[in-house]
Amino acid sequence: MIDRIAPRFARYEPLRHAASLVQGLLSGLEKKNCWTIAEHAGRASPDGLQHLLSRARWDADAVRDDLRSFVVDHFADPGAVLVVDETGDVKKGIHSVGVQRQYTGTAGRVENAQVAVFLTYAAAPGHAFIDRALYLPKSWTAESDRCAAAGIPAGTDFATKPALATAMIARAVTAGVPAAWVAGDEVYGADPVLRASVRDLGLGYVSPGRGEPAGVSDAGADPGRHQPGPANPHRRPTRPRPKLRLPGQMTYDLRRLRLHGLIDRVPHTHRYQVTNDGLRNAMILTRVHDR
Repeated sequence: MIDRIAPRFARYEPLRHAASLVQGLLSGLEKKNCWTIAEHAGRASPDGLQHLLSRARWDADAVRDDLRSFVVDHFADPGAVLVVDETGDVKKGIHSVGVQRQYTGTAGRVENAQVAVFLTYAAAPGHAFIDRALYLPKSWTAESDRCAAAGIPAGTDFATKPALATAMIARAVTAGVPAAWVAGDEVYGADPVLRASVRDLGLGYVSPGRGEPAGVSDAGADPGRHQPGPANPHRRPTRPRPKLRLPGQMTYDLRRLRLHGLIDRVPHTHRYQVTNDGLRNAMILTRVHDR
């Protein structure tokens, strides 16, 4: 991975510090910050790591794209799930970009914190982060001087967490990331724009609305992706199935999930909800925890 991102750095020193940072983040350190990672790498101070993160010139978005392609090269699966979730970092001061008093799942309460939205690629071979976006509250975007002092590009507008997630999902699909589903909690499931965008991108989604059981949409499922088994010569001929699905008609994907007890139909509707077994075993509502 370090060899892949090497062209994004004009000088060797920042690349060397980036390698140390990645190794530290992947290590078993109980606490991970510039001080502990520098000690783990055998360095006398965290100055190099702090310079990398605050002042060194390198293209973070290009590195993100390199990481995404690296993950796809190793974990590519047409049935993969794009998982969106947020995590927060509790802060003491007021100068960290995006910090304010807000709810963070890291603490389980309202705290002075930064919050970011992450996109994880989850497939049978493994899972990994492929994108991120820092949430900037209106208390920041409404103050251009504060944004400029923090190095936020001019013209950055407020975006909700679901809007950030929608942009990341679209970016992944545009880049050719193979996937079939999107999953997230009620923050994202309750957003109609995100759900519509997911359907337009040809993906299904599994996400609860606020106060509702987890809902399943197979709007993006492609039943033609599955090839039928050998024909039974003793079976009576049947009519060809229509190409267009009628209301309530299940695709192969939904039928398979229901057959294995992962979803159940919501009574008197054409919607489905994830069962307890589905939540435990299907890995489609995996939460991305703060490391």
